[in-house]
Amino acid sequence: MAQSPAGKWKQWLAENGPRLLLFARGWAPTREDAEDLVQEAIVRMWNHQQQHGAEPPDLPLVFSTIRFCGLNHHRSETRRRKREESVIYLNDFQDVWLDPVLEDDEEAMILRKAIEKLSSKLREVVVLKFWGGLTFLQISETLAISPNTAASRYRYALEQLAHELRRIKEDRHATS
Repeated sequence: MAQSPAGKWKQWLAENGPRLLLFARGWAPTREDAEDLVQEAIVRMWNHQQQHGAEPPDLPLVFSTIRFCGLNHHRSETRRRKREESVIYLNDFQDVWLDPVLEDDEEAMILRKAIEKLSSKLREVVVLKFWGGLTFLQISETLAISPNTAASRYRYALEQLAHELRRIKEDRHATS
């Protein structure tokens, strides 16, 4: 009696699972992460093999897929860490993100409050561009967005800041 595709996969996984997990351990910091890599590779292989008769895949192809998944995981973790390290939390007044001489300046405080009102996506681009001194290309790499998106967010943030500062200025003159 012929074995079903699911049965073949179960048998194949029982035979090869331990060696796949061992290989994945070289690409992951923890056993759980290695298990996730194996699972991701198996799901990719399952979807790939559906177009090729639903037979279990060749072992070298699975090892290659685990390696690819491990590289992707490492890249995304590195990008995430970079983004987290580059973010300056504007809500913490102990952080001096403006010129320290200007921290007590009323206009600097107004600017800070206006920047705090920006959405986090716009705020991080402004901080990285203006105070971080990064180019739009560097910002795009840091935030994993296109350079055009970084430039667009920067322009949009400047427009919002200009509008907010005009409104504040008008309010100040109206009460004077």
